[in-house]
Amino acid sequence: MELLETIKDDDVDISLIREVPFTFSKNNLILPLKREDGYLFAAVADDKGIFAVSELARKYGLTQRIIKVEKGFLIEAISRFYGQIGTAAEVMDNIAGEDLSSVATEFEKPRDLLELIEDAPIIRLLNALFQQAAKERASDIHIEPYEKELDVRMRVDGILHKVLTPPKIIQDALISRVKIMADLDIAEKRLPQDGRIRLLMGGQDIDLRVSVIPTIYGERAVMRLLNRRQGVISLSEMGLDDADRTVFESLLARTSGILLVTGPTGSGKTTTLYAALKLIYSEEKNIVTIEDPVEYQLKGIGQIHVNPKIGLTFATGLRSILRQDPDIIMVGEIRDYETAEIAIQSSLTGHLVLSTLHTIDASSAVIRLVDMEVEPFLVASSLSAVLAQRLVRTICDHCREEHPSTTAEMVYLPSHISTLYRGKGCPKCRESGYLGRTGIFELLVVDAEIRRMISERVNAQEIKNYAVGKGMKTLFTDGVNKVMRGDTTLQEVLRVTQKDYADISV
Repeated sequence: MELLETIKDDDVDISLIREVPFTFSKNNLILPLKREDGYLFAAVADDKGIFAVSELARKYGLTQRIIKVEKGFLIEAISRFYGQIGTAAEVMDNIAGEDLSSVATEFEKPRDLLELIEDAPIIRLLNALFQQAAKERASDIHIEPYEKELDVRMRVDGILHKVLTPPKIIQDALISRVKIMADLDIAEKRLPQDGRIRLLMGGQDIDLRVSVIPTIYGERAVMRLLNRRQGVISLSEMGLDDADRTVFESLLARTSGILLVTGPTGSGKTTTLYAALKLIYSEEKNIVTIEDPVEYQLKGIGQIHVNPKIGLTFATGLRSILRQDPDIIMVGEIRDYETAEIAIQSSLTGHLVLSTLHTIDASSAVIRLVDMEVEPFLVASSLSAVLAQRLVRTICDHCREEHPSTTAEMVYLPSHISTLYRGKGCPKCRESGYLGRTGIFELLVVDAEIRRMISERVNAQEIKNYAVGKGMKTLFTDGVNKVMRGDTTLQEVLRVTQKDYADISV
């Protein structure tokens, strides 16, 4: 009996996988590999799998060829290869002749979605959407009703793309199914609703944040996907370079002050805060967070989920946290004067406070706090640093190629740079040339001069000019460094830093 160390994509015939039910493979711990020269090749973990392969071989009139693999590895391979089959579009084709307006009862939880392929049409379509989103690393699923059509889009690496246009007739059924899974009121169609769905998807533990809002053409649903087993990444994995990371880590070692992370929605601010908490956690420190929502559960850290419906806001939660003898406090977002004032007072009384703001760059965060009517001298005395960030798509490693820089690109690059990189486009990256994302950063450290400038209400541009003169890399500069290194493209950096790139072509 052959012993296999690994199973590569080339070893598996996906068309054979499609013919063998997922439940059969999972329950018997077998993975059918291929049919060749009268043999049925299959990977098994134990004797139970051998009997199941014999049954399959008789069905196909072939001779079995058993390949032994370790059990844990086989379970992972089964989930991986079955997760590659079946897109939402294929399910839509298969159910076209069925009763599309029916909504089946909620399935038993928790079950792996790959076991539900025989369920009612609407359930199978929604499950296929979840499966495709997980396979393509989508961060969001959008179900969008319009006057005469229904669109389904997914956000992959920060960019939305359409994946399906199902018949308008299934709109209510599809949205109702989402609301049932998220424990929302399916009878309420006039008010926005928020909920959560937790499910298993090919061995992955996926948490979905669901938002449903009423529009003139019906309810619209957006689902944010979080892989609970993925874990918290480190600051270096986010793309923070060695010099800035060293400074940022030294700031995290302080026992008081405020560290702010800024950027637009979806720029990875919360991920950065989680990476920071993971770095500074120890049993000797009491760390408490208040978030909206709690995205990842961190061991040894007290996490509070805000609930405005019952009066639990960032401000009221923060007041309560201060009675819990904390060393480090993380506030999901400073949204108003009350929260900002309590956070600043907390930092001045011996607490390290981490939080986020929505501003375009680091120096604007200072002005934003003053605009909230916080006294400038309080901002100056409490603020330690501001880290601004954006996420840019990274070039696909599978189709990366060199290309000479164009005249338009040279405007943004040092004169000695004549060669850049791009993704040619391949199946791995959906022909986009990009696969995955990394961060670009701007770290503003508040020194004595910046404290004086804040107290005197100097504008954000003057603060930024001073910081750049002292060696601060701007978001654009950090992005260009990553372009020259071959991590991303100039178009991506220009896109997220909002500079004019209409005349750039690669």
